[in-house]
Amino acid sequence: MKNSFWFCAAAFALSCVLGALEVSAQDPEQSSNRSASPAFEGFETGVGIGGWLTNYKRFNVLPEDRRLALSVGDFEHFDSYITESDVQNIASFGVQCVRLGFDQIVVEESPGVYRERIFALIDRFINDCEKRRLNVVLNLHKAIGNYCDIEEDVELLDDEGLQDRFVDLWIAFEKRYADKPNVAFELLNEIRAVDPQKWNDLAERTIKAIRELNPTRKIIVGSTCWNSPDTLKDLRLYDDPNVVYTFHFYEPFSFTHQQGVLQAGPLYYNRKMAYPSDVEPYRDYERYVNNASNPYPNIERIDKEWMRKRLQPAFDFVKAHPDKILWLGEFGTIRHCKLEYRENWMRDVISLAKENGIPYCAWNYLSTPNDGNRFSLVDDDERKILSPTLLKIIRGDDE
Repeated sequence: MKNSFWFCAAAFALSCVLGALEVSAQDPEQSSNRSASPAFEGFETGVGIGGWLTNYKRFNVLPEDRRLALSVGDFEHFDSYITESDVQNIASFGVQCVRLGFDQIVVEESPGVYRERIFALIDRFINDCEKRRLNVVLNLHKAIGNYCDIEEDVELLDDEGLQDRFVDLWIAFEKRYADKPNVAFELLNEIRAVDPQKWNDLAERTIKAIRELNPTRKIIVGSTCWNSPDTLKDLRLYDDPNVVYTFHFYEPFSFTHQQGVLQAGPLYYNRKMAYPSDVEPYRDYERYVNNASNPYPNIERIDKEWMRKRLQPAFDFVKAHPDKILWLGEFGTIRHCKLEYRENWMRDVISLAKENGIPYCAWNYLSTPNDGNRFSLVDDDERKILSPTLLKIIRGDDE
């Protein structure tokens, strides 16, 4: 039976909100693990790129028989959307790395056949980053059989043919970029709400295949339930210092995705949300959208201390595994959120990450104007950062 992405995400988010209440608040001094984990050198601050080779159009508004097809317009977009000037712009932000999302159908023309014109674009991008001492994370954003934002069965984890293609794709990337140690591979973005052991098995198989070719490639692996911090505990761990673990953070969802048009909840509620804030607007969202009877019990404000509780599973992971690297690979707020509130939220997330020794990568540099989930950090025309304060926050200089 097919699951609705929004319904699952909303239900999961609500359970997270309720579950967070069982986590007792900790003293900031006690929760800090700043020196506990090894450094993710060269990847400690970053910005993601969507809207180019992923999220160039949203599959959830297309008929199923049109989702895997690429048009002439798509290829024209790939050829022109991100250029060397964008790389130079990102380098000027003072971050260390760029997380480049790409979709399997963009790179893979058919099973085992890859588009040289797309690889050439990625080659150019990596070379442009190298010139400016930016490291690169290549992130498989949407794999065939696991699309994070559309209603479908997660066929990838039950289909041997799709799994073979998944592994072969990463082997192709390793062979292509064998001489690029500044490039890290992120196996898959936001695995959905599935059996974590099935994902662990595929991730392990892929890691082994890459390791046969390269023993030191930085490989990033995330957890299920859209890379929730709550499911980090389900990740299989490796005796390998070059495997990095990752999670994403977009809570409260009703704030970060407010008035978004791709998820039914924020669209249905259609209200501007503030951060930090009295809890009542957030309670009202849960009542109105999810028919929740007692949302956010014993909570007075949605603020940094509330966020600290929601991020506690990530902090616990750092404490429990001091020899592992944990990376906050994606977080952000929708573009039309009031800039002051975007800055407040980003400041608190980054402050908490730094407090616990967690490197991070903000989402995202630029979204296409027709994207229903616009998380851009720059304007459309000049591609300038939306505010000097926002830039300082992303660099980690504003606390």
